Amino acid sequence: MFVAPDPGRQRLRNSLRAVLGIGLAVAVSELCGLSLTASITGGLAALLTLFTVLDPTVRAQRVTSALLPVAGFPVLALATTLHGTPPARDAAFLAVVFAGVYARRWGPRGHALGIFGFMMFFVTQFLHAVPGQLPELYAAVGLALLSAGAVRFVLWPIERRTPPPAAPPGLPGTGLARPTTRQAFQATAACAFALGIGQALSDDRWYWAVGTAWWIFVNTASRGETLVRGFRRVLGTVVGIAAGLLIAVPLHGAPAPTAALVAVCVFGIFYTAAPSYSWMMFFVTVMAGLLYGLLGVLHPGLLLLRFEETAIGALGAALAVALVLPVTTHAANDAWIQRALHCVRASTAAALDRLAGDPDADPAPHAAELELLLGRVRMALAPLVHPLSPLRARKARARQVLGLLDDCAREVRGLVAVAADPQASHDARLAAACWRVERAVEALTAPRVMSERVAAAHPGPTAAEPVLAHLHGLEHALVALHGPLRTDPRAPLAITA
Repeated sequence: MFVAPDPGRQRLRNSLRAVLGIGLAVAVSELCGLSLTASITGGLAALLTLFTVLDPTVRAQRVTSALLPVAGFPVLALATTLHGTPPARDAAFLAVVFAGVYARRWGPRGHALGIFGFMMFFVTQFLHAVPGQLPELYAAVGLALLSAGAVRFVLWPIERRTPPPAAPPGLPGTGLARPTTRQAFQATAACAFALGIGQALSDDRWYWAVGTAWWIFVNTASRGETLVRGFRRVLGTVVGIAAGLLIAVPLHGAPAPTAALVAVCVFGIFYTAAPSYSWMMFFVTVMAGLLYGLLGVLHPGLLLLRFEETAIGALGAALAVALVLPVTTHAANDAWIQRALHCVRASTAAALDRLAGDPDADPAPHAAELELLLGRVRMALAPLVHPLSPLRARKARARQVLGLLDDCAREVRGLVAVAADPQASHDARLAAACWRVERAVEALTAPRVMSERVAAAHPGPTAAEPVLAHLHGLEHALVALHGPLRTDPRAPLAITA
């Protein structure tokens, strides 16, 4: 969690900015005389806008932030109005679940709006909000979005200097094969199961099961990814409950220390979200306990109930991905690894064109896309490299694939740096080296296994030839990938014949 790469301290700055933005949102709500329920709702709205609005440009982020009330306010009105009629409320909640997941087909904006809409329904259940509270809830959410926007776009505009790279497009498909459509049905089925069993366990806190099922389906694409994410959520919740018994319960809702610890949890949520989902859930669980303490309803039995509801939600997600339009881990591995390899080839070709004198050729965007694709590859292979995975041979191969793809990414970054050097000159050997890289990628992504492997034909590069050094390193890594990707068809990992 603490040694994960953080180029330019981006995660650190985002985490500190989140604490500032959410703290300002809650402070403004309190200064305006709004109730504690409204202030918590505003704080959550600020957290969501800073956490989920991830458009690739600042202008797009502003538009998405401005559209959040369009998704959230109608859901708030619907949830509070149906609070006293459980059957209609439950049906509406499942409809919001389906729409929220389906909206992901429209990219980062649809993703953010879908999450915001779902969480507005969720928070009304968390706080037991009623129609009479709707005006101040609207006021709190509006003030929170303005506060978070002021911090993000005016006081601390991190994205102006270092815009976030665009997320890679999802896997292709049409109809029920489209990932967002398939996940919409899976998530709705999982949430329906969680809602029914969760209400049988508790009439007051059933929404924790629904929330667990919902969040497990965020940023997952296969059965294995979903199961691993569910396990990590349960693990983080268990550890967070233990910490809550030691931290939140003894405080008895004391405002000052609770507020300070909530700020620590907010920082932890943002700082650990990328490297460790379990640690993120730890901080979410501790923060939930602290908020329950502020509301005066915290006791050890409530934390135990939270664990039980979380387990129900995870079970619902596991059943849904196994029974409703399932996608195997192998299929997701194959798709993401192929896209990463094609991106390696595009980066190499762009670097060669740049070195040959084409001013419009730029390998940097391909290198940035490769980093994002490797993140998706790591997520897809997570079920195979998980410590509890019993498949030792496939685990070893998956780790080898990840290591070699990381080698490819390192060499591509080196190529980008060299190509940006105005003193770099074209060398006839570069074209031959790039051609061999393309052949190596073709050998890995062809529909069937090639009979002859691509082998490195040149001796090791010298320090005076940095471009060739990176190309040879890239070629060697691609050739080495033949082993784990193309052998042992009885235990498929990724690209098979």
